[in-house]
Amino acid sequence: MGESGIVDSLDEFLNVAIDAAKGAGEIIRRGFHEKKKVEHKGQVDLVTETDKACEDFIFNHLKRHFPEHKFIGEETTAAFGITELTEQPTWIVDPLDGTTNFVHGYPFVCVSIGLTVGKVPVVGVVYNPIIDELFTGARGKGAFLNGNPIKVSSQTELVKSLLATEVGTKRDKSTVDATTNRINDLLFRVRSLRMSGSCALNLCGIACGRIDIFYELGFGGPWDVAGGALIVEEAGGLVFDPSGKEFDITAQRVAASNPHLKEAFVQALGGGTI
Repeated sequence: MGESGIVDSLDEFLNVAIDAAKGAGEIIRRGFHEKKKVEHKGQVDLVTETDKACEDFIFNHLKRHFPEHKFIGEETTAAFGITELTEQPTWIVDPLDGTTNFVHGYPFVCVSIGLTVGKVPVVGVVYNPIIDELFTGARGKGAFLNGNPIKVSSQTELVKSLLATEVGTKRDKSTVDATTNRINDLLFRVRSLRMSGSCALNLCGIACGRIDIFYELGFGGPWDVAGGALIVEEAGGLVFDPSGKEFDITAQRVAASNPHLKEAFVQALGGGTI
């Protein structure tokens, strides 16, 4: 599909993704108040029947409309190994980001759907069905929350910024020490810290100006960032590697901010040593 063909199809891609996210959101909403059957993927990393049911629903919906597209999902990848991201139109799906929140009844959970073409995100949909917030974006067409345009914050001072991050799922001493030492250092440079338990919703927080700066190291895979990264960019924000280098959707490292804060934020994170 040529460049103009992709641009012409963006609205269709976005609308189908929104329908898929809303359908999966209904499954999450139903499961949220029921007893959950929980499995461990790692020491603290969880998966539920709802994760799997949502991924099945989303992929079936997308495949009906776009049978020629490729698909990468968290649960299928967990079961069958990493699927390589190619230049082809590829749907990258986290059916339930914030599974630990879901299990505990903490209302920061979402469906994240991103479409990449040539490895570049062109459509993003992130939907939190518990508080009914739908974040959407398509390349060159802006970012929206429940249909209203959103933009990143205008904060220019790091010391007045609200920072979001996550501690990740690894609990070996060296990883935990590196994580907490970094947070400890940052707490002297920012206003306060939030950990909501969802990478996708943290990115959307940047996009709508609730959060000024965000970083996460060692998250699950491209499904955590494919939808949110596009929404941040369309809201006027920057998505980059925590070292300050270019963002790599496959690298399991992400940082995001408004344009004013990037330089100071990268320096505070370690100035390229991270």
